[in-house]
Amino acid sequence: MKTTIIGLDEQKTEKLTISLNGLLSNFQVYYQSLRGLHWNIKGKSFFELHVKFEEFYTDSQEKIDSIAERILTLGGKPLHTFADYSENAKVPVGKDITNDVEAVSLVVKSLSELLKIERTILDESDEANDEGTNSMMSDFIAEQEKTIWMLSSWLN
Repeated sequence: MKTTIIGLDEQKTEKLTISLNGLLSNFQVYYQSLRGLHWNIKGKSFFELHVKFEEFYTDSQEKIDSIAERILTLGGKPLHTFADYSENAKVPVGKDITNDVEAVSLVVKSLSELLKIERTILDESDEANDEGTNSMMSDFIAEQEKTIWMLSSWLN
């Protein structure tokens, strides 16, 4: 078995970097949707949601950087063009959303899609004995599950 400089199976690591680039693409699209929600939200929930969406996009920006750095740590190359992101993303795109319920619903749908991807990566990183990626995905999943619960409570 050929290993990477950090001692992981090279083949399994290559598979992980592809999956992580998919997650990176989805987070970039999600991030941009959050910026749009932050800028365009209107109505009685404006003050509450304007701040919340900024919190979410700031957090996403940090996650984007962590994902890209993890790809580099594994010996891969992070995707970095909007064309790549659009081609690889599965999260819904939010465009011209001003309504609070529609905006929060978009975030819930996006986080649900991110969770699916992260759980797949969690399985792959476990199989590759990659504790670094495994830990990152576990942290992302726990945080996003809680956020979905809170936003779903807001919607109801």
